[in-house]
Amino acid sequence: MSTRLTPHFTLYSRSYCHLCEDMLAALQAFMARQGQAYTVDVVDVDADPALVARYDELVPVLAAEPAGTELCHYFLDEGALRRHLGLEQAEVQ
Repeated sequence: MSTRLTPHFTLYSRSYCHLCEDMLAALQAFMARQGQAYTVDVVDVDADPALVARYDELVPVLAAEPAGTELCHYFLDEGALRRHLGLEQAEVQ
């Protein structure tokens, strides 16, 4: 039995943001190619002044949970995502 947990991400986004939509689509495509189950919460930063203060100019931001580690912003960084998921070594072999 595997003890590997299903990865969970938070995408900090906003309405009418084509880069946000692009990052979500890229994440979905990447995870589908890996055959990896995952969950993602899409959070509108404009609904929370604290999130606007933190992420305003960086949106979209993809964070890995539960620690909230920022993996990338603006565009999906597949290398950072691979490292986070532990896929770098698996592909080298």
